[in-house]
Amino acid sequence: MMATHDISRLDDAIVYGILNEKLRLECDGIEALSAHMDLDQNELEERMNNMGCYYDPLSNQFRFK
Repeated sequence: MMATHDISRLDDAIVYGILNEKLRLECDGIEALSAHMDLDQNELEERMNNMGCYYDPLSNQFRFK
């Protein structure tokens, strides 16, 4: 079974859902999310940007541009 924090191998829609769920339930920001999932924050933001998303700190969620 693949760990959910191995997002490089997951479909974009799955990544979007997992990250927003973690932000909603477990992490109070992108820094905490990156640390919690042991991800490089810059790589995470680049992946989401490539998907057409950005992090919105007011809602603490990734949103589509």
